[in-house]
Amino acid sequence: MGIFDKGVKKTNLNFFQKLGRAIVGKSKVDDDVLDALEEALLSSDMGVDTTLKVIDNLEDRVEKDKYVSMDELVDLIRDEIGKLLNVDGDDAPVQPFDFSKKPYVMLVVGVNGVGKTTTIGKLASMLTAQGKKVVIGAADTFRAAAVEQLTIWAERAGVDIVKQAMGSDPASVAFDTVKSAVAKGADVVLIDTAGRLHNRIDLMNELTKIRNVIRRVVPDGPHEVLLVLDGSTGQNAFVQAKEFARATDVTALAVTKLDGSAKGGVVVGIVDQFRFPIKFLGIGEGIDDLKVFDKKEYVESLFRKEDIEN
Repeated sequence: MGIFDKGVKKTNLNFFQKLGRAIVGKSKVDDDVLDALEEALLSSDMGVDTTLKVIDNLEDRVEKDKYVSMDELVDLIRDEIGKLLNVDGDDAPVQPFDFSKKPYVMLVVGVNGVGKTTTIGKLASMLTAQGKKVVIGAADTFRAAAVEQLTIWAERAGVDIVKQAMGSDPASVAFDTVKSAVAKGADVVLIDTAGRLHNRIDLMNELTKIRNVIRRVVPDGPHEVLLVLDGSTGQNAFVQAKEFARATDVTALAVTKLDGSAKGGVVVGIVDQFRFPIKFLGIGEGIDDLKVFDKKEYVESLFRKEDIEN
């Protein structure tokens, strides 16, 4: 079983249940099969534009290569989805952190409720398990619960946390965090930010201020702006990605809460439409249920051929 099977099991089963109705008793790919495939991809919240792109490419390949078996069709689907996920044109495994930059500063953004604070805690745990020294910055000073939750995660992971009183200037927290990290020789800095509504311009502008103060201490920072999205929200995740891309220089994605959803296709649609690479996938509540994204393994988990027969 692949590491992403848990996270996309519902998407996988839903996909093959829909496709299965169209392929029963058939020995070749016809219009009915392609129509059923289109419906199945749309139901996974892959998005209309991305789904049509996949279907058009499959039609061309089926016509050109004369593929007829359902087994081969699944291989073609995997191949096409894999191409869409290959944003940087490199099939090599994702490198989530560049430890040549010290400290490596990651700014974590996203709206409330997507699992942003939990993601930071799991990242801290992942890094400490690798022997890295981590400092967390609690720059979401608008919610007491966010600071409290982050403090618990920091204690659990055994990392330092920098925080100030509620209502403090988030940029001030960010500044103190990177300054502390440099003084302590930390390898990675993880900075939480307020759970911004993507239509709140004032809060979005705060991100620019945070970036600017970070650069007073680490001139080339932040090295990553990680946008956390809740995969179970489907098309709303597209809206959030679009607005955050307008407001700040998002460089990568973490997609959470896929284990309870049949909307695993949203990962593919967002990458295709916005060309943000995915670095992390949340597939459960456990501390180890945040995984470094592996394109090949994800696609294999999303479309497991065994489910045609079972």
